[in-house]
Amino acid sequence: MATQHPGSWAADAIQRILEDGLGLTPTPLRALSLPAIRDIVIYLKDESAHPTGSMKHRLVRAMFREAVSRGTIRANTPVVAAGSGAVAVACAHFARLLGLEFTAVVPVRTSANALARIEGEGGRFRVGEQPPAALQQEARALAEQLGGHFLDHFSDAERAVAWCGEPTIAGEIFDQLRGEPHPIPQWIVTGAGTGATSAAIGRHLRRHGHPTRLAVVDPENSAYFPAWASGCDDYTTGMPSRIPGIGRPRTEPGFLPEVIDLMIPVADAASIAALRWLRTAAALDAGPATGTNFWGTCHLVARMREAGTQGSIVTMIGDSAGPYRKTHLNAEWVRSQGLDPAPYEADIERFARTGNWPAGRRSV
Repeated sequence: MATQHPGSWAADAIQRILEDGLGLTPTPLRALSLPAIRDIVIYLKDESAHPTGSMKHRLVRAMFREAVSRGTIRANTPVVAAGSGAVAVACAHFARLLGLEFTAVVPVRTSANALARIEGEGGRFRVGEQPPAALQQEARALAEQLGGHFLDHFSDAERAVAWCGEPTIAGEIFDQLRGEPHPIPQWIVTGAGTGATSAAIGRHLRRHGHPTRLAVVDPENSAYFPAWASGCDDYTTGMPSRIPGIGRPRTEPGFLPEVIDLMIPVADAASIAALRWLRTAAALDAGPATGTNFWGTCHLVARMREAGTQGSIVTMIGDSAGPYRKTHLNAEWVRSQGLDPAPYEADIERFARTGNWPAGRRSV
């Protein structure tokens, strides 16, 4: 039986990646109405519509596409990544799509649900022997041992997204806003995990000369806000984020502070409060990072109202609620973290009803 030429396999693999799921179709852009807000429209870019239910799907797709194009992933190349969250699930998905073996090196206390999601996409896992901070190095060593490819989403995602070019998530947003009352948003709001999404949006805004400004929300314990505020590009806190998908104990290579117009620190209790409000008042089953995004969006809507500015704001639904039913959506877990979302929930409810945003809640 003849061996398939590497170039033929790569061409087929790229085609599969491009045609997978929503690869050629934008994720939905959903309008959200607040009773007291008449002249400002909020849109949510629903990245949970991706096949693996998270905006990390878009980043992993770019990393696989770049790695195949560069020849670092070939037919039968084992793929390894560190972590047990949305990135690992998306890696398992794309590896299966290309007929490749995928292994996630996961922390010791990874939940059974998270492991089941990886296996559900055809991946396998290995429990890390090192502390969580060393998972990246352990995964890299495993990839070398297997003769495989280590997908380092913290170092690779921003570069891969830039390498893949248009359309980006920002390009999709502007295309979807055509014909809307305010087609050029005043703000786009997102979080930063790898830094790739905020970098892609910021570059797009500048490349196309849009007056839209980029705001990045940041949870407690994350290094990104203090790094942006201080100009220190290697800032570290040494503490993990409690909001999955965003926030890091150190600044990552993909974080580009120079393309960010404003960073908004958000209390973790406020993120959970916003998540609950979206669930009960707007029937949106989203994850906690979406709550962080929405809190920052409310802050900016209040600023626009104070300035008498009409227009639109776009933010993200980063993932769905499913993985968080036993954690961020569980009242007992929230209490165990020492968090009290109730005052923040009252703030959001009052803001939606009256348009009044409490001055004391503008940041952490």
